[in-house]
Amino acid sequence: MAAGFSRRFGTADKRHAIMADGRTLLATTLAQLRSTVSTASYQVAVVIRPEDDATVLGIPADLPVLHAPSAAQGLGASIADAVRAVQADPKLSDVDSLAIMLGDMPGIQTDTFSNLISAGCRSQIVRPRYQGMPGHPVLFGRDFWPSLIHLNGDEGARTVIRENSDSLLYIDLEDSGVIADIDTPEQLVQQ
Repeated sequence: MAAGFSRRFGTADKRHAIMADGRTLLATTLAQLRSTVSTASYQVAVVIRPEDDATVLGIPADLPVLHAPSAAQGLGASIADAVRAVQADPKLSDVDSLAIMLGDMPGIQTDTFSNLISAGCRSQIVRPRYQGMPGHPVLFGRDFWPSLIHLNGDEGARTVIRENSDSLLYIDLEDSGVIADIDTPEQLVQQ
């Protein structure tokens, strides 16, 4: 998910913020995600605003891009747009689950993705937890996609998780990256 407006980051677009290694925040997050997912049975796609240029954002040309026409309405609306696009794609009709990953979380360990992906299935919501705190990415089995396409506003998918707590599986991990997103320039400097 990289369609947000990052209002807490100030006037700059945090997707372009430069990390200590010289890459942008979004590029760093995508590289971390792709290093694991490329060997798994998952495909990475980046959700951006309709007016965004994937090349300007540094999104590799081989990564599918999904545009979120409702991005201005918030994260929930962007998730709904993305799930609709995945659900409508006949090439993805056999996909059992999808992961909602935030584009501002570059510190997630590669093992975390593997652990979550191995637990994903059609009838389960899988979420990482670090020292009792829930994190991201969250995997949603296909059974929950009809609920996701009705999201709106900026709450994300919390409502779907809350309403389906009996289908929620927490994976406890020693990875503080699952709770560390970058919302301010000060947090970027601390990375």
